[in-house]
Amino acid sequence: MSVKSAISKEIFAPHDERMLGAVQVKRRTKKKIPFLATGGQGEYLTYICLSVTNKKPAQASITKVKQFEGSTSFVRRTQWMLEQLRQVNGIDPNRDSPEFDLLFENAFDQWVASTASEKCTFFQVLHHTCQRYLTDKKPEFINCQSKIMGGNSILHSAADSVTSAVQKASQALNERGERLGRAEEKSEELKNSAQQFAETAHKVRFWWGK
Repeated sequence: MSVKSAISKEIFAPHDERMLGAVQVKRRTKKKIPFLATGGQGEYLTYICLSVTNKKPAQASITKVKQFEGSTSFVRRTQWMLEQLRQVNGIDPNRDSPEFDLLFENAFDQWVASTASEKCTFFQVLHHTCQRYLTDKKPEFINCQSKIMGGNSILHSAADSVTSAVQKASQALNERGERLGRAEEKSEELKNSAQQFAETAHKVRFWWGK
């Protein structure tokens, strides 16, 4: 079982939540520890996880999860509702960079992802989740590469392509219908002309036969 699958099963499933994405991180700047703080728990790994409740209406949240050295279990730490996220800073829009910042209503963290690609994947999921579950007060995404924001653009382009194809097909059917309609009219005209000709020929033969 992968680490992310284990986190999902241990941390979120018991609370009837579904984990959408996670990124392993470490701080870019060391957090200040109070002078009197003692009894630390040692080294640990940190994951920033995005989840959503299974119950309706669905609520999305961002949770800090830690795994301490020598332990196979995970510990849930700080959790923010997605509505509290104010800004997502990708740091550098011109290159693949693992650094990023998250600004909440009451917190600000500077992180470094384990890899730039993992950060990119997490950002794509985060951006899509914000668009889906937040009706207003969506967080600002700044200094992000275009491919990070491209998930919805790709979907919109695909939707536009489908719409365009449907419109073209509909237009072609309409034009075909018009052509068929004109052909039917012409066939009807020819049929009427043939009938009139046959009637005229019959009358001519009748008069000549007298």
